[in-house]
Amino acid sequence: MKKFADHEKCPVRNVLDRLGDKWSVLIILILGEAESLRFKQLQKAIGNVSQKMLTITLKSLEADGIVSRHVFAEVPLRVEYRLTERGESLLPLIKQLSDWATKNMKQIVKDRKSYAVE
Repeated sequence: MKKFADHEKCPVRNVLDRLGDKWSVLIILILGEAESLRFKQLQKAIGNVSQKMLTITLKSLEADGIVSRHVFAEVPLRVEYRLTERGESLLPLIKQLSDWATKNMKQIVKDRKSYAVE
């Protein structure tokens, strides 16, 4: 139990702090389906993410070695994002979470409504 108390040393808390935001898991899932995507393609696939938040999230995932950014020396400049080997190793776990959420969402919504009434 003590290993969870020290935030700096707890790998679970540390990773969840990074992946627990609104966009990281979606980015990983989308990049897992498409081998690589340009920024605008990724933004369109997510839907309602701002350019600023997508940039911040991609930089965070890149800093953790989950996403890589490839710049192509072309005119106009082309940049593509893809999962790294570490990101690929995380993908099956994220897919399991996604499958679980899809399977249970209807009942979760129902339970939330009944809980709110009590």
